[in-house]
Amino acid sequence: MRSAFHHSKIGTFFQAEPRLGNPYAGDQFLQRLLKRLLPAEIFADIHSDLMRLGKRIEDEIDPLGIECEMNPPSLNQTDPWGKRLDEVVTSRAWKRMKDISAEEGIVASGYERKYGEYSRIHQFAKCLIFHPSSGLYSCPLAMTDGAAKTLEVLKLPQYNEVYSRLTSRDPSKFWSSGQWMTERRGGSDVANGTETVAVKQTDGSYKLFGYKWFSSATDADISLTLARIVDDKGHAQEGSSGLSMFLLKTRKEDGSLNNIHVMKLKNKLGTRSLPTGELLLDSTDAELLSEPGRGVACISNMLNITRLHNTTGSISAMRRVILLARDYSMKRSCFGSKISEYPLHIDTLADMELECRAGTVLLFELVRFLGLQEAGKATEEEELIFRLLTPVAKLFTAKRSMGVVSEGLECFGGQGYIEDTGIPAILRNNQVTPIWEGTTNVLSLDMLRAVAKSRGKAFLSLQSALTRRLGNVVEKRKDLQPACDRLLKEMETLIEMASKFEVSEAMARARIIAFAVGEIASGMLLLEQAVDTESPTDLHAARRWIKNVTDVQKKLTEADPVESTNSFDMVFDGYLGTPNSKL
Repeated sequence: MRSAFHHSKIGTFFQAEPRLGNPYAGDQFLQRLLKRLLPAEIFADIHSDLMRLGKRIEDEIDPLGIECEMNPPSLNQTDPWGKRLDEVVTSRAWKRMKDISAEEGIVASGYERKYGEYSRIHQFAKCLIFHPSSGLYSCPLAMTDGAAKTLEVLKLPQYNEVYSRLTSRDPSKFWSSGQWMTERRGGSDVANGTETVAVKQTDGSYKLFGYKWFSSATDADISLTLARIVDDKGHAQEGSSGLSMFLLKTRKEDGSLNNIHVMKLKNKLGTRSLPTGELLLDSTDAELLSEPGRGVACISNMLNITRLHNTTGSISAMRRVILLARDYSMKRSCFGSKISEYPLHIDTLADMELECRAGTVLLFELVRFLGLQEAGKATEEEELIFRLLTPVAKLFTAKRSMGVVSEGLECFGGQGYIEDTGIPAILRNNQVTPIWEGTTNVLSLDMLRAVAKSRGKAFLSLQSALTRRLGNVVEKRKDLQPACDRLLKEMETLIEMASKFEVSEAMARARIIAFAVGEIASGMLLLEQAVDTESPTDLHAARRWIKNVTDVQKKLTEADPVESTNSFDMVFDGYLGTPNSKL
């Protein structure tokens, strides 16, 4: 009787566990978007491949990703007798993820050009559903893609084998790449923060000496890195014009490290399954990849790719938490009803879904431009918009995704805060997306550089595209005229006001401008999606988004740079390091 009594008191069921399922099958919006962007025959082929990959994610890849999270890398610096090893130990699941990445062609599908200008759409659709289940192996894949793009653009025959390995589907041949740019003094400021030097050898090769402060994918097969070439007098040129790009293999022919010392692995808030280390390059063999002094220019193609992957990561984090929260809402009962029956909860999920959809259309617009660019079909307008929107998409989706993922954790109540559920890891891992590949402020200023370098043509190109494409929307749906007019008005106001700013004023408002551009561009793309698919949910999403677009004039007017002095005083109030501080 006692055991029966206790059993009745404890009960047999506590919480409903959310199930991910097939992430592609569960994302009807993505399916409609791909169907709209792709020719029918290509869509049918890609749809089948993505449905198959989604099932593999559900059955095999997602459990491996969880295993990666539960078994982070470690460092064996020496053997018991003091011999230097610098061995980064990774889990079985992490190694298996590399093989799966090759088998699935997560990088290769973008370079095989099987679908011509649509190949990148196929690749990034695979990345989108693979990323949140990859145990963060998507990070080295992003850098591998960036390295492959760099080599493809340079067209240097001596690197054909390296390129073929970076883009291989054969796990026994596939190489991953690191991107070792950050040093002790800098993150984004590589021009002034890079201290690594390159000493030319008699055979024309180079040896690198320097300390890499933050090197993700420490276990990569190769890496691209920046260094300053030392002249005959032992001097290295300062600034960005003194930087050159180098390619190094992390191991020698005998399997030993290429004079690389792994000083430590970083103890990070998130991305713990990803080995990130501090590396000492001590006479590391390397080959000059760029022209001398053209290292920063060589980075641009890589940055476009890695920023798109960062955007993909932000969106995929939103989608994962939404899929889990949606499933949970149909199972979890509170106060006598399923939480899916409470309008307030559903409205919260709808806000999350809206942000995810906006990010998704923005990502695939840029991926579409990338495919056109690589096929030699991109117009000048498309090239300018691609350059303008790539940093915007990265900062916009990264920042907005943090709110969505945080809201997603709240959807699970206390269970969203329990590490064992795996849900907190979504938030921890996603926090890196506003930082990787340039912080929000850095990328806002990069967007302004794109505008300045084009002498304003980047903004005008986006305005021209908006006018033309929203005109097409109105032709199909007259009732969307007010929504289209709202976007055009905001873009016109943005250009008119920005054109009158002094440089310092524009820089002070860079974030506001960048987020306004992201909202406006996403609004146009959501409207196009709505009229082309004729889906009621797509139409509702577009209208809901336009209704919430920021009032550009009000926002820019409120941000008075004259207030910067007062802001400084407020921030450093009482701080002893300032001239006006008082004891």
